[in-house]
Amino acid sequence: MVPQFAPSFDQIERLAASHDADILQFKMVDPARNRGRGAQSNRSGKFEAVQRDSFDDGWTTSDPTPPFETIEHIERASTIINRNKSPDLHFDRSINPYRGCAHGCSYCYARPTHTFLGHSAGLDFERDIYVKPNAAELLKQELSHSRYRAKTIGIGTNTDPYQPVEKKHKIMRGLLKVLLDTKHPVTITTKSALILRDVDILAQMAKQNLVSVAVSITSLDHKLSRWMEPRASAPAKRLNAIKMLSEASIPTHVLVAPMIPAINDMELERIVEAATAQGAVGAQMIMLRLPGEVKDIFREWLLRYYPNKVSHVLNLVRDVRGGRKNGRTNDARFHSRFVGQGPYAIMLQQRFERIVEKLQLQKKPLVLRSDLFVPPARNNQQLSLF
Repeated sequence: MVPQFAPSFDQIERLAASHDADILQFKMVDPARNRGRGAQSNRSGKFEAVQRDSFDDGWTTSDPTPPFETIEHIERASTIINRNKSPDLHFDRSINPYRGCAHGCSYCYARPTHTFLGHSAGLDFERDIYVKPNAAELLKQELSHSRYRAKTIGIGTNTDPYQPVEKKHKIMRGLLKVLLDTKHPVTITTKSALILRDVDILAQMAKQNLVSVAVSITSLDHKLSRWMEPRASAPAKRLNAIKMLSEASIPTHVLVAPMIPAINDMELERIVEAATAQGAVGAQMIMLRLPGEVKDIFREWLLRYYPNKVSHVLNLVRDVRGGRKNGRTNDARFHSRFVGQGPYAIMLQQRFERIVEKLQLQKKPLVLRSDLFVPPARNNQQLSLF
């Protein structure tokens, strides 16, 4: 259930001091400064030599604590296709058109990657967005390599390809045009209704069994969704996206992720049923995990919106991750990191299996065609000897 009110900033600091002495390892930002953001602090990255904090010393006449505005960084990437060997994924390569994500999900497992850029995994991850304008050009080059063999590419793994800046830069649309021209299979995961802009391309790919889409829905409660994913599309818009994609004959699944104990787990069946009613043909579920800095960022989020549930929720997460004794909230092992372990995780998995069976949904991602692949022509390609 969503609480009727959230505590004030002063109440948050008092609660933190009395509830858990190490919750505020770094000063939380006044909510007035980070409206529309998920993280509640902006501590320096773990690779930085010092930790910095800003405060009003009374000597400045201008506002010393301006809002955290989105900053776009242009990145001329040297490669675009990433490789992985994870048995948990149905693809071994992926593309990230952006780095960082303005959707602002406090639980996002990709947040620690921003520390490699000298940024914070907190608010910097949401406001310092790296744009790769040469992504489509690089993709065309890499697909044209003589040794390249087509297999499904996953887009939407470390950053949402349809986050707000995509409306301006249209990098994802450029990538899809290359994939359509080369008849290359792709699977897309997003929380944004902006994907409907590219229905024309996706529909053409779907006719050749080259694409599948997973729309992530974490909650059907508008208020809870806005707290958890402040700049992602509202639940109703995501359901409408499923409907429009399905009507265009684009195979669409619902991704119920992450399931957060005592926060949104009670909505599991409702989310799957609502998505199925809009045309979803399959469903997947992922359990919450909190790697690295995400643990503290999520704990601060809980303190902001669910101050009376901090210990309860984190203890359940530890149970699911086998860390009640050592405080561990993450399990990075293959075959376990997405589903968790223990009685609570088993119960949730059984509920998921039951609703999927009842609605006769696919539990596994669609197998896409890779035999249609046509390599793009290489620029200035040397002629063969024979």
